Amino acid sequence: MRNQLLIIIIFSLVIGSCGNVEEIVLPSLVPEPISYEMITQELIDINLLEFNESINAELKDNSYQLTILNKEGSIVAADSIGLIYAHQTLRQLKDYCRNGKVPELRISDHPSFRYRGMHLDVARHMYDVADVKKYIDLLAYYKFNYFHWHLTEDQGWRIEIKKYPKLQSIAAFRDSTLIGHYSDMPHQFDGKKYGGYYTQEEVKEIVKHAQSKGITVIPEIEMPGHSLAALAAYPELGCEDIEYHTATKWGVFPEIYCPTEKTFSFLEDVIDEVVSLFPSKYIHIGGDEAPKDAWKKSKFCQELISSKNLKDEHGLQSYFIGRMEKYINGKGKQIIGWDEILEGGLAENATVMSWRGVEGGIEAAKAGHDVIMTPTSNCYFDYYQSVDDNEPLAIGGYLPMRKVYEWNPIPDNLEKDKHKFILGGQGNVWTEYMPTFDQVEYMAYSRLIALSETLWRGGSNKLEYSDFLERYIDHVKHWESEGVNIANHTLDLKHSIEKDEIGKLYIKIEDNIPNTTIKVASPMESRLLDDGEMRYEIDETGKYSFIASKGERVGRPCIIEVEKHKAMGCKISLQHEPNKAYPGYGALSLINGVSGPQDKYSGNEWLGFSGVPLDATMKLDSTIDIKSVQLTAFNSPGQWIYPPKSVELWIRSNEKEDFAKVIFNDKLDVVKNKIYTQNFVIDKKDVREIRILAQDHGVIAEGNQGAGNRAWLFIDEIVVK
Repeated sequence: MRNQLLIIIIFSLVIGSCGNVEEIVLPSLVPEPISYEMITQELIDINLLEFNESINAELKDNSYQLTILNKEGSIVAADSIGLIYAHQTLRQLKDYCRNGKVPELRISDHPSFRYRGMHLDVARHMYDVADVKKYIDLLAYYKFNYFHWHLTEDQGWRIEIKKYPKLQSIAAFRDSTLIGHYSDMPHQFDGKKYGGYYTQEEVKEIVKHAQSKGITVIPEIEMPGHSLAALAAYPELGCEDIEYHTATKWGVFPEIYCPTEKTFSFLEDVIDEVVSLFPSKYIHIGGDEAPKDAWKKSKFCQELISSKNLKDEHGLQSYFIGRMEKYINGKGKQIIGWDEILEGGLAENATVMSWRGVEGGIEAAKAGHDVIMTPTSNCYFDYYQSVDDNEPLAIGGYLPMRKVYEWNPIPDNLEKDKHKFILGGQGNVWTEYMPTFDQVEYMAYSRLIALSETLWRGGSNKLEYSDFLERYIDHVKHWESEGVNIANHTLDLKHSIEKDEIGKLYIKIEDNIPNTTIKVASPMESRLLDDGEMRYEIDETGKYSFIASKGERVGRPCIIEVEKHKAMGCKISLQHEPNKAYPGYGALSLINGVSGPQDKYSGNEWLGFSGVPLDATMKLDSTIDIKSVQLTAFNSPGQWIYPPKSVELWIRSNEKEDFAKVIFNDKLDVVKNKIYTQNFVIDKKDVREIRILAQDHGVIAEGNQGAGNRAWLFIDEIVVK
């Protein structure tokens, strides 16, 4: 609708009905209002207007109507929150209208989802009160209504609890911090004491600031896992008679709270003080990544399982969460937990935050529980947002802004009568690799703008990504002028690899914004193109480079490095498809001549398999002699990614023969840190088909990150020479 209105405005100006074209600009609002119409073309300077405000309780909750007409302004809102949203819209109108002038218009607006949240982890790295308030201000600007404040972790306890002073003197500090990535071996540390906490007065200040912006702050106090810092302060709360220390590296640790009366008394006291600081009806209690090995070894825990007629340690976690839920419910609050709280039975009134995909959320919704969707595939803003080699260090993964924008929090396979249980969604900012708030801005600020529209308008009401991007550019310029370190990838080129019907491979290049010029450099030629979408044949080994420019701005180069080999572009089939979260180009990613990054599994060249092996059959164009077959897998146990448990290689000369097993290897060695490479030297003649079967690692052992879950298997190019 916006583009149609813009055409009407410009056409009217051309025939002389109204002043200067440069003065009339349809505002670049994000999130885009549900209804947004121009009444007349007369220009109004909104900086000079007084707005009459009123409440109409018959309107939909949190909705508002903003009208600029006859040089007067009015706001009618359903409630005080609706008034806040109207004023944020006014602020955007002023920020993005030239000379502060807009045509006469009417906006009728309301949120599609009740829960529109952003998260910030301050336990791994802590930020000043001013930084937290700045973060909240940006959330308010884009009409988020929940701030999930992750306050306790293995690496630090960040909230003052007056009854337990050692949480401030011991749990709030760690002796050192990991340098580089968790997957870098051997681990190295900076040797510097790190820590701090927010006093209760500072917490009150932040909560009051958020309330004034229409934002509810939800505190997270982790239990029963991610509790190593608390155990360092009060070791009697653990199951083992050992010395605990606040964690100095990232990950999941086996040390967790022991479900004794002393532990429950401690946590209830903590909750008492937390409840007094946060008006929110929700208290987040974590519940994720709680290894059970300490409970398995504990005589007390085993006796408790027996006396309570619990099935196992998962049942004991359910008992733990259920008991704390009853206490929190008694305080007039409700709990939120990560989707692991489903294991062993879900607490009666719990809201589930589904992060390990959407399946946990679907299960909870079907059981009649409220759900907040926050899957890693679309909502984890600690993932890389670009495949460019110059991106700052991140935990891994790949989540471009487009994937955030095009996400729908309501799963396609959820029955319509259960949609009401999906409260909304949330973007998560885990800060292991964000030591400064400047880095938080870079990782979060662009993608949360996209998420704001996803959650405000809803999946069915959203506009095209290209429309959003045109408005987003104005917002980037604004925040850059305000000194915000917002990521700007608008001139980054999107590339994909395609294969035509006769087996030729092409690089397809697409720009983000129209009317860009693309400079091409390949092993064959260099040239300029003015077409925003192009296909470029891959026919030689070497680097293919594409750079977009618009006016004086030049984007970062998009470089695709190709290694031509004998199976490149051949017919390939997979017995098991990759997981939907990491589909790459499907089987084409394995034979397109392009290898994935060697330090991260981002982009489309790595295929991620979950719970199934890689079973690939390659049918070559003709019978050929081959010397070797090379398989590459990603290795990052800290991210639940393991090399294959075993690899088998099979070949045959024609379809009339059976496949013959050439090699079976179950003694795998990890090389080059994050990359496992298996090079099969076979020296076989007259080969027509090759089959590779790489078994996934299986269930992750206790004591490791992701214990009890099935390991991921990531594979990139299969090189045949």
